[in-house]
Amino acid sequence: MTDVRKLDLNLIVVLDALLIERNLTRAGERVGMTQPAVSSALSRLRELFDDALLEREGRGFVLTSRAESLIPVVTECMVEVHRTFDVLPEFHPETSTRTFLVSGSDYVLSEITGALLGLFDREAPHTRVEFVGLPVDEMISPVDLLRSDVTIAASGRGIPGKHASLFSDRFVCLVDAANPELVDGGLSTDALGRLRQVRAVFGPHAATPIDDMLAAADLIPPVAATVQGFLPVPFALPGTPWVGWVPERTAERYAAELGLVIARTPIAPSVLVEAAYWHPSKNDDPALQWLVGMLRTASERVEFGDDLL
Repeated sequence: MTDVRKLDLNLIVVLDALLIERNLTRAGERVGMTQPAVSSALSRLRELFDDALLEREGRGFVLTSRAESLIPVVTECMVEVHRTFDVLPEFHPETSTRTFLVSGSDYVLSEITGALLGLFDREAPHTRVEFVGLPVDEMISPVDLLRSDVTIAASGRGIPGKHASLFSDRFVCLVDAANPELVDGGLSTDALGRLRQVRAVFGPHAATPIDDMLAAADLIPPVAATVQGFLPVPFALPGTPWVGWVPERTAERYAAELGLVIARTPIAPSVLVEAAYWHPSKNDDPALQWLVGMLRTASERVEFGDDLL
């Protein structure tokens, strides 16, 4: 058993950064250390765990199976460290210098970022917000929720943790205005089954609400192209016979300038409800609750327009 009295607890911070970044330089930037210092810490960690932890693969690094198994343990440990040394349990937005990390899809961030930053500038001018994309794993895990203050994702996808609904949208079908399959602005079920689609994905194996919607209509259309997230879909459609399904707000924003139309279809549109998720260990954090409140206020602007702010 390791004698914790002889253990340099700074190694936990470095290990956490290495498990997240999987790169010595970026891990150093994350914790304010030089690359040689991180390399030295990694050597000590390898000796401690009797494992390489990081192995070179091509031009980058991958985690060993031992390192992968350490992710939830180290993440929980970092939560407890932050909780133990949190000497300012109260949160005063007007004076706080805290940095919040918000994870969300390209669609969510395109809709909510402007309103949220306006609120922060007004209510908490010394804070910062960093936005990152959603994890690309099959499912957002409790460990993922610990990485960010808040993760914004579609509800009803089996995501763990506490959550609060933010705003809703529905999926619509976009198509080039000159598509010969269009009849009076609509596409038939037969056409939707034949036309190739530009499919938005959020991970190598994760099903999307669009996949579920099409499956419920007994449609498995062929795929012309796969793109990461919803925002690239409209830009892949002009001049092609393809179709793409996106949230209605995205369709309305880009359709006219790209020469696209929102096609009527016989398919009952699936409703997308975006929600803020956070790890239960953060539930009593007043700063987290304030952030959720700001997200809800910004979401009201998304739903009802600019006049609310």
